Amino acid sequence: MYRIFIVEDDENIAAVLKRTMKKYGFEASCASQFRDLMTELKAYEPHLVLLDINLPYFDGYYWCRQIRSCSSMPIIFISAREGEMDQVMAIENGGDDYITKPIPLDLLTAKVKSVLRRVYGDYAVATGLASTPEIELNVHGLRLNLSRNELTWHQQKIELTKNEQLLAECFLNHQGKTVSRDQLLEALWDDVQFVDDNTLTVNVTRLRKKLEELGLPKAIATVRGMGYKLILDADREEPNA
Repeated sequence: MYRIFIVEDDENIAAVLKRTMKKYGFEASCASQFRDLMTELKAYEPHLVLLDINLPYFDGYYWCRQIRSCSSMPIIFISAREGEMDQVMAIENGGDDYITKPIPLDLLTAKVKSVLRRVYGDYAVATGLASTPEIELNVHGLRLNLSRNELTWHQQKIELTKNEQLLAECFLNHQGKTVSRDQLLEALWDDVQFVDDNTLTVNVTRLRKKLEELGLPKAIATVRGMGYKLILDADREEPNA
């Protein structure tokens, strides 16, 4: 049974979220130690976190970064903030999705189920993400380890978030070809009608930065009006030692 950790300081909202998660067959626990959230989270070992932004002591962005420093577990932000920049910041700080209050419980449940299937369930098994043997894609020396969420280029290695890995896998499987925004959205989320297009842009930007850190600047090109393309030159020289 999947465990959901609810980080919401409004007790009424937290109680509703907990009841909803349990109604659909999940275990759920609400945070109580907002000054020392990580200790409580590590003790519970959740599969997914529902995270508010406005919290006592430290905001949700801070706690998202703390979680990302030690885990790639899915994080869905829930907040009364409706601004586009708040959603961008949530994704930039490591969040996987964002839902505004008042919370549409059916939508929230659908997103939770979708993310859990993608990361741990049937879809993960189908793509090799949940299997024990390590599975790796290798295109012109750019290697994506699907078991460890790692991208490697000429001895340089970097860890990816779950969304970054799913995007990288999609690009590597279509290397040199234009991948439409719809294809990328479907690689990340089951039901694209609920996804803000700007969320995809932010995730692609994050993957671009990871590739730049590996020594592959401008590896993802924007194809105006169509989507994106991963361009890898097979004759790229290795970085100077």
